[in-house]
Amino acid sequence: MEYLLLIGSLALIIIAAMMLTDGSVALAERLCVPQFIVGLTVVAVGTSMPELTISIISALEGHTDMAIGNVVGSNIFNTFLILGVCSLFAPIVFTKTNIRRDIPICILASMALLFVTLLHRDITRWEGLILLVGYVTMILYTIRSDRKAMVEAGCNIEEQHKRMPMWRVPIWIIAGLAGLIFGGDLFVSSATDIAKSLGVSEAVIAITLVAGGTSLPELASSLVSIFKGSPSLALGNVLGSNIANILLILGTSSLVKPLEMGGVTMFDIYVAVAAAGLVMLSALVIGRDKMTRIEGLFMVACYAAYVYTLI
Repeated sequence: MEYLLLIGSLALIIIAAMMLTDGSVALAERLCVPQFIVGLTVVAVGTSMPELTISIISALEGHTDMAIGNVVGSNIFNTFLILGVCSLFAPIVFTKTNIRRDIPICILASMALLFVTLLHRDITRWEGLILLVGYVTMILYTIRSDRKAMVEAGCNIEEQHKRMPMWRVPIWIIAGLAGLIFGGDLFVSSATDIAKSLGVSEAVIAITLVAGGTSLPELASSLVSIFKGSPSLALGNVLGSNIANILLILGTSSLVKPLEMGGVTMFDIYVAVAAAGLVMLSALVIGRDKMTRIEGLFMVACYAAYVYTLI
């Protein structure tokens, strides 16, 4: 039964991801907003709901290391595996805005996590509040700057190709998000039961299985975006999810209850920071404004090596 639930949850996640992507792209066209911004906000926050739910529940139940491990593991999964796999299907192109603003913000968020954990191996309520304020400020600044650029470019909403009726857009987005959240929760539940029956330790489950399971919505929606010819939506989804995981999710969870690292090691934090730095390195030096298939293969190999060290 657990294996059937696992397969069923994966099917639900894929279908929900297709609905969310279609609705988000249609929303971007209607509002004359760049697809990257939709990926950074609507899609990223929506697909991060499983992480937020699990992190808050973990904090309430006293398993604060599960909350931190879930976020750290999800960011590593998002960067190494999701971007790596997506670039294997189609090279991911970085814009100047990605290089000058979006990727640096993701790196700064990772460095903020590194800074607070190096200080005292926990995240206090005051630090969580600062993270939340940082997230709200980042979102407002990003939307304002990109919206202004679109207006200056002379974007005409009436000229946009509207393939989806307006009444269907919110239904597709809400139904897609609901399906992703429910499917991700079902996957984590069944996969955790399977892992425990096989004798896998709880620490490994938190950083790999739970983190990977809650990141399945990001993986599904990013792959669907690639297949539908919207790589900027996939990139915005990953970067936005990583930023939301640290600033929004850890910020909110630490307000519920101060978070302690517990079984999460500094090595895991270092890997998360290194993953964010590798994206910038790819954009500036290696791929020169794009992530190639070879780089994608390398990132997938990095994730496999990281999981191997944990096991």
